[in-house]
Amino acid sequence: MELSLSLRVIVERGALSRLPSVLRSLRAGIVSLFTDEVVWDVVGRDVSQILEDEGFEVYTHLVGPSTYSEFERGREVVREVEAQVVVGLGGGRVVDAAKYAAFKEGVKFISAPTSVSHDGIASPIVSFKGEGGRPISIFTRPPDLVVADLAVISRAPRRLLASGFADIVGKITSTRDALLAYRMGDRVSLYAVELASTALRIAVKHADEIARLTPRGLEALVMAAITCGISMVVDGSSRPASGSEHLFSHALDIVYPEKRSLHGEQVGIGTIMMSHLHGLNWRKVRRLLRKVGAPTNAEELGVPPEAIVEALAIAHKVRERYTILGTRGLSPEAAERLASKTLVI
Repeated sequence: MELSLSLRVIVERGALSRLPSVLRSLRAGIVSLFTDEVVWDVVGRDVSQILEDEGFEVYTHLVGPSTYSEFERGREVVREVEAQVVVGLGGGRVVDAAKYAAFKEGVKFISAPTSVSHDGIASPIVSFKGEGGRPISIFTRPPDLVVADLAVISRAPRRLLASGFADIVGKITSTRDALLAYRMGDRVSLYAVELASTALRIAVKHADEIARLTPRGLEALVMAAITCGISMVVDGSSRPASGSEHLFSHALDIVYPEKRSLHGEQVGIGTIMMSHLHGLNWRKVRRLLRKVGAPTNAEELGVPPEAIVEALAIAHKVRERYTILGTRGLSPEAAERLASKTLVI
């Protein structure tokens, strides 16, 4: 196994104040700051001003929707300003756009999450929508640095943090799917699977504190997400952290594109159902999600029952990855029974 992993992590209150010294250590004077309009008003303008006062050239790019064309637009910005580092200041969409641009242009990348709505803040995976809204994921590289300011993250909407917790809970089934694939002869890093399991244990152990948004709970959530990212680097794919529960989520993106549910929320719902297929205690998974306020059924997710059933029935076709769904998947009738049995519909 060949592994290249050099990741520095700063997780503390006031972490963003350390950005100038971090950028100097990277010898990066020209900064492309990726953010969005909401984060710009909350903290982005202040970060930009601090960096400019410290002598850095800062070029701000406001990220649009998670589409290939939008991500390419960000890449062009990085090239035009000859940025030496890209800072992704925002949620998952912003971090992914910055990660993509930095990877394509071969420059340093700093992940500065302002929320933890999924497990991608330190991962090498970038996700966006292709033609027809079909979800696409590509393997890039992890950030050179993660700067997670807990004071900023604590101000994120509770829904986003609950979604991040739900995404990490998805490791209940993704790790078992990975081990199942390993037994079927697929290449899987058992060390990476153990790392993903560690992330799960961190999140579950601190579930009560995460639910209360305590400083310790937020730190645990961030560290769990970072550990998930490392597991993907070690494996060379998202497999340890993305199994049948993610196939369901991606399928739901396809069959019901008008939805307003979050990725992590969908993964949480998928984990409930896939836990049942794995013979696990799906009710315990449901209780975990309810503890932090994540949705546990179609109504709370804002998705019609028929979309849940259709997504379940096509989930095994979304990508070539062996999971508990096998190669034949579920019939519509079996999918409906599964969703009904687990109280999702």
